[in-house]
Amino acid sequence: MAPAFAASADFALDKPAGRPCVNLKQDFRCGVHTELRERGFPGCTVFDCFGAGQQVAQVTYGGRDWRRTPGVAAEMFDVFAVMRQLHELLWYLAEARTLPAARPIRAELDRAYAATERHTRADPEALLKLDFGAVRQEANVLLLRASELARAGYKKKADRRGADLIAADLRQVDLRGASLRGAYLIGADLRRADLRGADVIGADLRGANLAGADLTGAVFLIQSQLDAANGDGSTKFAASFHRPAHWPDVSRPT
Repeated sequence: MAPAFAASADFALDKPAGRPCVNLKQDFRCGVHTELRERGFPGCTVFDCFGAGQQVAQVTYGGRDWRRTPGVAAEMFDVFAVMRQLHELLWYLAEARTLPAARPIRAELDRAYAATERHTRADPEALLKLDFGAVRQEANVLLLRASELARAGYKKKADRRGADLIAADLRQVDLRGASLRGAYLIGADLRRADLRGADVIGADLRGANLAGADLTGAVFLIQSQLDAANGDGSTKFAASFHRPAHWPDVSRPT
């Protein structure tokens, strides 16, 4: 309901922000959820609000929804945009706290997490006034330090932050400990690439070929990045992730 999307390879049609999707049912469920990719909505399969939608609906607005109380709809959607960013930031801070190498800054990470979590409990007025840019900047300093500590053990640490690697041929490339923060890896060929310990926060992996790639220990990897990519039965990643349903179980020829 809240986000907008445009007709593209990711979405079968245009939908303005604040308008219900044509597939939205009266019980708030998606009518084509089990067929999203087949129906032309792969973008929906990789969207993750990090629990912000539930927080806004059940906590911030106490169970009210835009159908029964349409007067709060516009405000609710604006609040959701802020909440989603806060929840995503919380996920990264929580991940950083689990990194053994980041132990020297654990107290700072704990404080940043607690401060960010307090913002999520604020009322709509306070959330809409929140300077999220400042909150994010302060947290990013810590996330970068955590990343550097986690990757310090790798001798070769390529810096490809924000790099344009769209459709790049990176087959079997050693990217251990590399910084791929915010890199554009759309459609990149990463077959059998070694991404162990690489920082992939914000990296766009839509359509990237991860067949045989090793993402074990990749820093700040999230499930939606795997969901947006293509892999196979030989793609390696931490046990905390699940293999996307559209990936074949067997290895593909490389």
